[in-house]
Amino acid sequence: MCRHLAYLGPPIALTELLRDAPHGLVHQAQHPLHQISGTANPDGYGIAWYDAGAAEPRRRRSTTPIWADPELTTVASTVRSPAVLGAARLASPGSPVEVSGNAPFIAGRFAFSLNGIVDGWHDGIGTELRQLVSPRRGAAIDGVTDGETLFGLTLDLLDDGAPPADALAGVVTAVEARTTGRLNLLLTDGATMAATACGNSLFARQRDGAALVASEPVDADPAWSRVPDRTVVVATPTAMTEAPL
Repeated sequence: MCRHLAYLGPPIALTELLRDAPHGLVHQAQHPLHQISGTANPDGYGIAWYDAGAAEPRRRRSTTPIWADPELTTVASTVRSPAVLGAARLASPGSPVEVSGNAPFIAGRFAFSLNGIVDGWHDGIGTELRQLVSPRRGAAIDGVTDGETLFGLTLDLLDDGAPPADALAGVVTAVEARTTGRLNLLLTDGATMAATACGNSLFARQRDGAALVASEPVDADPAWSRVPDRTVVVATPTAMTEAPL
């Protein structure tokens, strides 16, 4: 499992989302409250953020636990961004702990994360799903994890003109036609974000011109609401909608 979050709104210091919030990503990675599998997320992390006006995200990834990386403190305190996607990783059984496996995965203007697992990934399902990815998107896959292949499938659907919510729903359908799993997907292009609640916890908050979705609330703000399972959320800084998968 993993913990992940995404933010859209006025520029915010990364440290506000990662360290300063009472249950920010650093804290919930080490002390999750809603995690189904595992008791912490020690297998590295990744942060993608968009500089104001930039079409493509910047990214930092490491196999160091997010709570133990001293370099993250410097990055988090100096970077301000209107769009952020962060993830802390607990590697799925059988998957190597290497930086190529750490979300966010990025391509062009998109950043993506999986909080979950594709059951049977190492027993043939991974090969089957990867064969569905187009040669163009498949050539960019660096590692062996399920999340990166699901991103490739998402990109193919986006390339074909699917809106973000439909692309994520299509990936869930493709996986569930072959196997079971927990498929909380998170996608942003820096202006809009879409996320699925599918087997794992997901919470959302929208107020004061900012939207935030996360595996767990980062604070006790009553504006947080739990996203029902098998739901896809689409958010901008000023609007949020939910629809069944």
